[in-house]
Amino acid sequence: MLELRYVVEHLEEVKASLSKRSPEAAAPLSAIADLAGERRSTITEMEALAQERNQANAEMAKLPKGSAEFQAKRESLGKLSDRVKELQKKVTLVEARISEILLGVPNVPDPVVPVGHTSEDNVVVRTWGTAPKFDFSPKAHWDLGQDLGILDFERASKLSGPRFTVLVGEGARLSRALIQFMLELHTEHGYLEVAPPLLVKDSTMQGTGQLPKFAADAFKTVKSDPERTYDLYLIPTAEVPVTNLHAEEILEAKALPLAYVAYTPCFRSEAGSYGKDVRGLIRQHQFDKVELVRFATPETSEAEHQKLTSHAEEVLKRLGLHFRTVELCTGDLGAGARRTFDLEVWLPGQNQFREISSCSNFGDYQARRAQIRFRDEATKKVRLAHTLNGSALAVGRTIVAILEQFQQKDGTVVVPEALRPWMKTDVIRARK
Repeated sequence: MLELRYVVEHLEEVKASLSKRSPEAAAPLSAIADLAGERRSTITEMEALAQERNQANAEMAKLPKGSAEFQAKRESLGKLSDRVKELQKKVTLVEARISEILLGVPNVPDPVVPVGHTSEDNVVVRTWGTAPKFDFSPKAHWDLGQDLGILDFERASKLSGPRFTVLVGEGARLSRALIQFMLELHTEHGYLEVAPPLLVKDSTMQGTGQLPKFAADAFKTVKSDPERTYDLYLIPTAEVPVTNLHAEEILEAKALPLAYVAYTPCFRSEAGSYGKDVRGLIRQHQFDKVELVRFATPETSEAEHQKLTSHAEEVLKRLGLHFRTVELCTGDLGAGARRTFDLEVWLPGQNQFREISSCSNFGDYQARRAQIRFRDEATKKVRLAHTLNGSALAVGRTIVAILEQFQQKDGTVVVPEALRPWMKTDVIRARK
């Protein structure tokens, strides 16, 4: 969430920055400016009346309690108090409206982010490895998985409907091997492993920006406990609970950066995506993911962003998967991100690169919503931390890449060497 004072004092600058995302992104700021002016004038009036009330109270204390002058002063004081209360209620309502609008305003892009409108304007930063060459027509993972007997879409649909998959045999083992491999690698990089709850409060979802903007994409549970005053949501990503581990806390600067890794199932309704990626593992309602989260000072967050991205890239390098790193343009940035690098892995069965990780620096956008702060060692002042996160990696999409890049002419799939200690085999063959 953006800071109200900064928005008001730098209104045109903020509007210009947000307009680089889209013309609509800056639209709510006009209402915020008007409301901020109303809030300021109301507070000014309220403070003047409060001062007048205090003076009247002091004068009344000097008068004889039974006198007519005392009674008149008390009646006048009562009216002043009522008016102050009315103004206070007005300020509360105006502030609630400002907060409501600000919660829907996206983050200001970092000035270094390339300006553009769609993914076509994203910039390729680097490419690793080379695309595999085949002397046969490579298959898409959904055909490979079904031929090998390791992906069962039909039975998953029977159980849960579309956009679900049953992983069978070596498919389930491959998923488990990837999770173990990724967690081991990232703990070597210094990340502390956590296993967070999969159900979180609505306030937790709001802290990282999933609410209110992405309410339609969330799976919200039905309240069964009459004493529970808040809603619970299935997490769309481990970013939500892990970032909020330090909500409402003041960290010590010397403890930063903090780095966490978590494996969780993730749940997304994918509202508005119907007709897109309906086949295979690319866009599922339930999927597994290993997530990296870092907390940093504003002065170090850019370096921490580069470090986090390199850690996600290392997974793909260890697996030997051809990929590229792209910087998202302003029009393709997620709402809360100020800068993002996407890792896109090559899928020969589909003849295209597809996103497998998104590594973002949120600046203080999430920290302001969740009140994640730290105490500056030099000034002793409390400041907002910067939050960063990235997939490292989405497990289902990594399975897709392995099946498609390492497929063989006979229909088998070579297991990346890094996974063989867990897979107990070097080749995935059709189930008999």
